[in-house]
Amino acid sequence: MTLTSKPLTVMLFVILFGGIALSSAMGWWATESTKKPTTFTEGGFAGLANPADIRGSYTFGDIANAFDITPEILAQAFDVSTADPAAFAVKDLEAIYLDSGFEIGTNSVRMFVAFYTGLPFDLTVEETVMPQTATDILLAKGNLTPAQVSYLETHTINVSVSAPVVEPVTKSTPVAEETHVESTEEYTIKGKTTFGDLILWGVPKEIIETLIGADMPDPAMKVKDYASANGLDFETLKTALQAEVDKVKP
Repeated sequence: MTLTSKPLTVMLFVILFGGIALSSAMGWWATESTKKPTTFTEGGFAGLANPADIRGSYTFGDIANAFDITPEILAQAFDVSTADPAAFAVKDLEAIYLDSGFEIGTNSVRMFVAFYTGLPFDLTVEETVMPQTATDILLAKGNLTPAQVSYLETHTINVSVSAPVVEPVTKSTPVAEETHVESTEEYTIKGKTTFGDLILWGVPKEIIETLIGADMPDPAMKVKDYASANGLDFETLKTALQAEVDKVKP
């Protein structure tokens, strides 16, 4: 049988668009990528999304859909100012921190999400730094392991998108290891010491709460300012906290 051009055109139309309709109905056809990270396949976290699979093309909204974290928390952690945090793409972080001298981007977000949600994350795969704003949020969350606190202590940078940066001392910097000498002066509570400093030094959050008789304050708050605001004697509180510091930093 010989087909004329008109019937042939009709058949091609049916095959093409009928196939798309069938694929859509069966869930086989997608016009956009789903942007869902892979999941852990074994252990106690099996079935949960893996932070290590977060991609630069993901938005904060995509991450919020896959993990127990909000776009607003992510924006606050990485000092992102936008009216719509959910639409911010992870890959755009590198441009924001381009002049900082440090690579703060996709892997920083992966580590932050893992630490914040309590999910596993391999710290040996890639050297990763975290802005101080992100570390403060993680410390306030209070679910970090000693190993994670130790890592943040040497991989946190005090930098913002508009302020000069201070280079961190990291375990991977040979020069820093040769010239830097720890002293008790570094771990002495002073007027500028914050509660975040105490946590980074290794003082347990529970001990701090016991000594101040209240929940853990904002990690960025200075101990002296907290004492003044709550009618506490700074010298008395400082002595008690210093005793705890000396236990972990003899």
